[in-house]
Amino acid sequence: MGNFEGKIGVLLVNLGSPDAPEPKSVYRYLIQFLTDKRVIDLSWLKRQILVRGIIVPRRYKTSTHGYQQLWTKDGSPLKVYGEKLKLGMQQVLGNQYVVALGMRYQNPSIQSAVDELLDANITKLVVFPLYPQYASSSTGTVVEEVLRCLSKELTIVPMTIVPSFYSEKSVNNIFADHARKLNIERFDHVLFSYHGLPVRHLVEGCRSGYCKSKEGCCNKIIPENQHCYGAHCHATTKEIAKTLGLKEDKYTLCFQSRLGSEPWLEPYTTDVLKDLAAKGKKKVLVFSPAFVADCLETLVEIKMEYRDEFLQAGGEELVLVPSLNDDPAWIKVASEMVKANSW
Repeated sequence: MGNFEGKIGVLLVNLGSPDAPEPKSVYRYLIQFLTDKRVIDLSWLKRQILVRGIIVPRRYKTSTHGYQQLWTKDGSPLKVYGEKLKLGMQQVLGNQYVVALGMRYQNPSIQSAVDELLDANITKLVVFPLYPQYASSSTGTVVEEVLRCLSKELTIVPMTIVPSFYSEKSVNNIFADHARKLNIERFDHVLFSYHGLPVRHLVEGCRSGYCKSKEGCCNKIIPENQHCYGAHCHATTKEIAKTLGLKEDKYTLCFQSRLGSEPWLEPYTTDVLKDLAAKGKKKVLVFSPAFVADCLETLVEIKMEYRDEFLQAGGEELVLVPSLNDDPAWIKVASEMVKANSW
């Protein structure tokens, strides 16, 4: 390339959201999401029958109600915060970079974002999956879809991927700062609630055979579990807890959003909340560090549904720690992470 320095494309990618909080849009979103082979890893035929014949017909009306509860005048919070992150990073990174936003499911699609960047004549591409902890059903499917989009091009630009940032202190410090503003000392217990995964996904994704081979295998990052979602969740939790000075008996790591009957990562958030209420823990603070932007799982599932369950079980207060959202500190840190992975 000689002395020529072109622009660097930055592709921010998050999960996605329905185009509108109405049944047809939610139905379409759920079909695309749940028929992804990295989300439900059955054979194509079994997956189609399960998703199109059973899961979505049973869930889409309830899900529509959830999206109606969280929708703002500007749209889905996940998209709104994604757009604000994009604009903020563009300002911080400057003219050498072109920042685009794509969603793995629905719009704006990854394909549209890739086209936008290629049309801007970028020289290099930095892909930034907005998931702190790695999972095949999140980061993995994003990378696969980006590669699929690029594979159709005759010219494939050089590409790097921002790695999972579960232990990035500058990111976890922002979560901690958000909790401090809520006067963390007044709470009886703190939960770190992550999106759950089938245990089988972790076991089958572990080439070393180390996963679930012994109790506590996720408690420390080592070469054998360096890509393990469970280990990443433990590392994030310990980092934030250490920053806040929380003792081990003051907090619990748990998992939410279970789908289906097979074993998922435990303990389940709903069970932990019931147990805390039974033990007389009246005030609970909940982190959700798997999400960089508040969404259905945080604003509805935790802040509304889990809160109601906790109060019905005898608790008095459940408060959600806001996610990173459009915090200027997050925009700055995300920009620095892009620069660090721009060659």
